[in-house]
Amino acid sequence: MSTFTTLFILGNTLNILLAAVIVFRERRDASSTWAWLLVLVFIPIAGFIVYLFFGRNLNRHRLFVWADRKKVGLEKTLKSQIEHIRDGSFEFTNEPERASQDLIYMQLLNNEAPFTRDNYIDIFTDGNEKFDALLRDITNATEHIHLQYYIIKKDNLGKKVRDLLIEKAKQGVKVRVLYDELGSRTISKRFFHELRQHGGEVEVFFPSKFAFINFRLNYRNHRKIVIIDGVIGYVGGFNIGDEYLGLDDMFGYWRDTHLRITGTSVHSMQMRFILDWNQASDGHDIDYHPLLFPKPEQTGNIGMQIITSGPDSEWPQIKDGYIKMISLAKKSITIQTPYFIPDASLLDTLRIACHSGVDVRIMIPNKPDHLFVYWASLSNIGGLLKAGAKVYIYDNGFIHAKTMVVDDEISSVGTANFDIRSLKLNFEINAFIYNKEIAKQLNGAFHEDIKLSRELTWEQYLQRPTSVRFRESVSRLLSPIL
Repeated sequence: MSTFTTLFILGNTLNILLAAVIVFRERRDASSTWAWLLVLVFIPIAGFIVYLFFGRNLNRHRLFVWADRKKVGLEKTLKSQIEHIRDGSFEFTNEPERASQDLIYMQLLNNEAPFTRDNYIDIFTDGNEKFDALLRDITNATEHIHLQYYIIKKDNLGKKVRDLLIEKAKQGVKVRVLYDELGSRTISKRFFHELRQHGGEVEVFFPSKFAFINFRLNYRNHRKIVIIDGVIGYVGGFNIGDEYLGLDDMFGYWRDTHLRITGTSVHSMQMRFILDWNQASDGHDIDYHPLLFPKPEQTGNIGMQIITSGPDSEWPQIKDGYIKMISLAKKSITIQTPYFIPDASLLDTLRIACHSGVDVRIMIPNKPDHLFVYWASLSNIGGLLKAGAKVYIYDNGFIHAKTMVVDDEISSVGTANFDIRSLKLNFEINAFIYNKEIAKQLNGAFHEDIKLSRELTWEQYLQRPTSVRFRESVSRLLSPIL
């Protein structure tokens, strides 16, 4: 028997065994199962290697543990809020809160996300404004800086942030930096060497066990949060790099959405950082201290919940939150996302909203940063165009915002895209906000962006060439694993 024949038989045997694992052991949803089976059938040996790096399920054991979390008083707050909503004694102070009662309850129950209404929010849609504010807040930090990003680049902005963190560490401020190894693959441990020398701590999420070999490539920490002195929090779509300031020639202007938050919801963000940090840290776990959860210095009257999700979760909390928000819509839904690859349940909920007379508007980029994802997005957009949704193609650079607004009353801003990767595979964080003023500000930004976009109609979509239709069809088949 020739070597080629032996390898061919071995490859097919591995394919059959792997197919059995996918179908019978891992208990995936049907769409993901079929997508991986297609990969194995069409690229037998290479498909097995791809599966090892991208396809294995993350065991649903508890990745994130913090023994001191009871000291924050979370359990008592959750129990009280759940009981008061159940017996009807919870005091909702405005219409967005009352209209979202079921959504708030669901997030309390399934995500352990306390509802707070003493928050103040600044919205940033431009990278220069966001980083000016962030650098100013870092400069003014006196106790600690907790910084977590999916992407940190070793360019001008990356060095500027790092150098400021070094200065704060020299001043005695406790600095902790957590980044995702895959997202921040262009930086090395040497990049933060001086920060470590001055007492700063740096950890990496899901690092490779061996050089260039990482069997968790498909499960990445996509969160982008900063907590300063326990009283200021940042969350949203901007990573750290020059391209997010609009300095990349390929993308041009970078349109994103980020929030600066003060109020008690910052405590939820702090807890999320601690959980992520302790999972990644090697003997440098964070213990409870009152300075980590101080009384807010600046407060407002905005009600919100901080929602997190990941492949370790029993339920897809952010996706469920999106679906519940859409189902509450009576008048309008506006969505901005760089990738539009929802699963069947989310897509059906949007289609039903269209057929119910809700004004559904979706904005996506005019250029891809991932080709297959781009073509899959266009394929999914077609079905909603036919159902009556309005779709806008952003032409003023690249839109990376992850926002949704319902009825000018409730909104969501965070790191989770409208795609299967964000809603099932990545670790994400979103702010769900129950406030008319914030909703109107976000919708105001959406309508300003329409001026820089072109509408894609159903008639135009039908006229796309055969080559585009073919790419869409292939991408859609693979969309559950993109």
